Amino acid sequence: MLVHCQSDVQKLVAGITLMRKLFHRSAFDEFRGEEVAPGADVTSDEALVAYIRETCNTMYHPVGTCKMGIDPMAVVDPELRVYGVEGLRVVDASIMPTLTTGNTNAPTIMISEKAADLIKAAGCV
Repeated sequence: MLVHCQSDVQKLVAGITLMRKLFHRSAFDEFRGEEVAPGADVTSDEALVAYIRETCNTMYHPVGTCKMGIDPMAVVDPELRVYGVEGLRVVDASIMPTLTTGNTNAPTIMISEKAADLIKAAGCV
């Protein structure tokens, strides 16, 4: 399962619990139907955790595996060069230190454009 971080799981349990409280308000009476997922029978925190671990995923927009920065956790420097490896740059969403609030396509294109400028300026092409 892709949800490994316990704090993420706890946030998802809290989110499901909050949504259930909201949708059980009288304002939703005429619109509310049967709960589809995780289902009205899934009520304990332990059951919600099991549901989350079984069904949740990243939606295929992972970032941060080669974090850019100047801190000890960074893999690439601000010019996208891999620390300790001569002549290698990383040019994709993996350099984003955190996930963006939207789709990663546009930021990745911007990273690529910036990388092209850096590579040209370094005289590599």
